[in-house]
Formats: sequence, C-alpha cells, structure tokens
Amino acid sequence: MSTKTTKQQGTGRLAGRVAWISGATSGIGEAAAELFAREGAKVALVGRRVELGRKIADRINRKTPGAAVALACDVSQEADVERSIAATAKKFGRLDILVNNAGLVEVRDLHEYTAAQWDRVMDVNVKSMFFAFKHAFPLLRAARRGYVVNVGSISSFVGQARTPVYTTSKHAILGLTRSIALDYAAHGIRCNCVCPGITDTPMLWEHLNVRPDPQAALDERLQRVPMGVRLTPLDVAKSILYFSCEDSAGVTGTSLTIDCGYLTAAEWQCTGPTLFQENA
Repeated sequence: MSTKTTKQQGTGRLAGRVAWISGATSGIGEAAAELFAREGAKVALVGRRVELGRKIADRINRKTPGAAVALACDVSQEADVERSIAATAKKFGRLDILVNNAGLVEVRDLHEYTAAQWDRVMDVNVKSMFFAFKHAFPLLRAARRGYVVNVGSISSFVGQARTPVYTTSKHAILGLTRSIALDYAAHGIRCNCVCPGITDTPMLWEHLNVRPDPQAALDERLQRVPMGVRLTPLDVAKSILYFSCEDSAGVTGTSLTIDCGYLTAAEWQCTGPTLFQENA
C-alpha cells in the first residue's frame, strides 16, 4: 500500500508568490498560511514560538503544493522583523504579500494599566505593522504588484468592554491601512484590512477566560450574532486570501468586516436555532 501523502490542491491563485505572515503559529495566521500554500504560495511563518512554527511548516510542506519556513521573530522588535523579512527573501527569492496578523489582548480597565502594558499591546498590534511595511517595501515594490493585508477587528469600529488598549490599537490599524494604500499605490501596492468578529482562536479564549463561566459568556455573546455562530480561523483566512491576489483587483484602502452579522444592529437577540448552527 502506498503511503504517499496526497497534497491538498487549491486553484493556484498564489502560484509563484511569496508571503510573510506574522502570528502564523496559531489561529487566523496558521489558517492563512496553510490556505496560501494550498494556493501555491511559498510562506514564511513568523512568530515567537518557532518550534511550533516548524511543526506547522512541516505539515504544510507535506500536504500542500506550496512551501513554508518558520522564522523566529518578536514583531515588537524592529531588528527581529527586519531579519525575518530578509530571511524570507533569501529563502524564496522575493516577497509579494505581507500579512500583518500578530496581535495580543490585555483584559483590564484603563486605569489599571501600567505604561509598559499599554506599550506592549500597541507595539505588537500596531508598531509591528510599521516595522514590517518599512522593511518589506523595497521587495514589494520590486514585485511590481504588492499586497498588504492588516488584520483588524470589529473593535476597529466599536468599543469592547475592558479592552481599551486593544480597541485603540485596532482603530489605529484601520487608519494605517488607509495611509499605506494612499501613499504607495504608485508603487503597485494595495493595502486592505480584514475585521473579524467572534473567531475561535486562542485570543478569544484568553478574553473569555477572565469570566467565571467562559462558555456561558460565549453563548451569551453569540445571542447577539444574527447567524448565531462563531467564525473559524479559515473563514477569516479566505478573506485575507481575497485581498492577497487579483480577485480583489482595484480594491485598496478599505476594510472587510467578517462577523456573521454582529455589527448590523444596535440591539439583537438570536433566539435560534439558525440554519448556520446546524453544522457549527
């Protein structure tokens, strides 16, 4: 019996393209890396947990027509970001796509933050995007068609309880996205932002686990979602893919909200069940 691994094929939309993805060792970043590789891309998985990244890269290399490499990087440190982008170009010969996905959340009231805690969230969530674009720009320009996708949140538009720094950072990402799109269009670079709602990632549970009953808190929150379900990381990754290829030709400086209808109404209670919940 053959033990040959069957590689998961996509449509080849990213064949010949190289992507740098931060926060790629879990959640949305991991899903995007695997999806990109299925579409033929070579992907740099960027994050602090490099051993985990290597396991993910090994899986991608075995199961997809693309390729992956794991790179150790603290995205809040400019030197780390610069090295990871240089390593990506050295390994794969170019860079076409920059996905700024890394992020963290601190759950506490504003007056309880220290300056260091404020800076840590802003550095990882926002300053890292400045570092990444600064050092990727020459490569994106050389590619003649460059794609930058920043991962925001529904908190890019509205407030969220006890996450004032996170919410501030996500609002800033939207403004930075528009600025990059405006200033670098002449260089063939498009920049857009995806803004997910409730997504089943480690960050979601980090937020919920401060509650006495995390699952009950999630269930209560989902009652305010018309579709009645949480997103999967792959749901969000598909939108990142859309902005990372010519499927989105002509689209720049905008955001795409993926939230199962969460922001469509000021007040809502999903009495359920909905058809979307059947396979959730």
